[in-house]
Amino acid sequence: MPVLTFLPASRISRFGAALASVLILAACSQEASTPAPTDSDDAPVLTGTVRIDGSSTVFPISEAIAEEFRAVAPDIRVTVGSSGTGGGFSKFMAGEIDINDASRPVKAEEIAKGASTGVEYLEIPVAYDGLSIVVNPANTFVDYLTVAELKLIWEPGSTVDSWNDVRAEWPDQPLRLYGPGTDSGTFDYFTEAIVGTAGAARPDYTASEDDNILVQGVAGDDGGLGFFGFAYYEASASHLKLVPVDGGTGPIAPTVSNINDGTYSPLSRPLFIYVSKSSAARPEVRSLIDFYLETVPGIAADVGYVALPDTMYSAGKSAFANF
Repeated sequence: MPVLTFLPASRISRFGAALASVLILAACSQEASTPAPTDSDDAPVLTGTVRIDGSSTVFPISEAIAEEFRAVAPDIRVTVGSSGTGGGFSKFMAGEIDINDASRPVKAEEIAKGASTGVEYLEIPVAYDGLSIVVNPANTFVDYLTVAELKLIWEPGSTVDSWNDVRAEWPDQPLRLYGPGTDSGTFDYFTEAIVGTAGAARPDYTASEDDNILVQGVAGDDGGLGFFGFAYYEASASHLKLVPVDGGTGPIAPTVSNINDGTYSPLSRPLFIYVSKSSAARPEVRSLIDFYLETVPGIAADVGYVALPDTMYSAGKSAFANF
């Protein structure tokens, strides 16, 4: 069975390849999809439990969809956890959950674990995100940060502990860092994009897999600097100051349009769900995924993310229908 995989390249090559991959996969398989629940008296009532875990970034999307799904399929129990992308993949490849929310593509070692346990899966992109750099609103001097400055702050062995270590004209004020834990796909993506190596970062920062804790940390610390998904910034915008990032073309802040067209670089990224072959064979799981792909464009926007182009959603539906 072919496995649909998206590699972290440029936005054009990444999503062009992704679209081609899902269309090829759809054309190669002849399996049919189970329809979503209906109100017909003749339709069977679906029951069972669907287990979702993984990325705290994708969590708001899956949680909102699970809530909407309960209205049309009240006899199906959907649980949604947020143990981090890495923690979710560990459970997913062990067959402990049906769907993994992921803010990065699956890693080679995770693929190997799935191969050893016989887990076959489909990767489906569901939204765009722009990692947001934030400081406390009391910070009046930070106007933007360059990628080089972010690297200086976050790289292993960094000796930056004051704001004037970043720019001499900034005050000699302690700089305290907040970021996702090492099981987070957001941590992996940020360190690869900024530091140059996924997982490479100084250890002396406040880490949490719960982005709400990071929000609270920066909001309560005049010297705080943190990063997390765009939705978490938007939900607490009145308590945070968004910092534009200069990736080489001038300072750019994450906005819906800048994330969608890739202008907010290098911190724009796709978000995914992964579903296993064995789970997709169960009607309650298939029904939820069908519902997910139908409703995610609107829900992604509602919870602060950016919807994919319609062609991407259509390709994802086709791939899943034939998975």
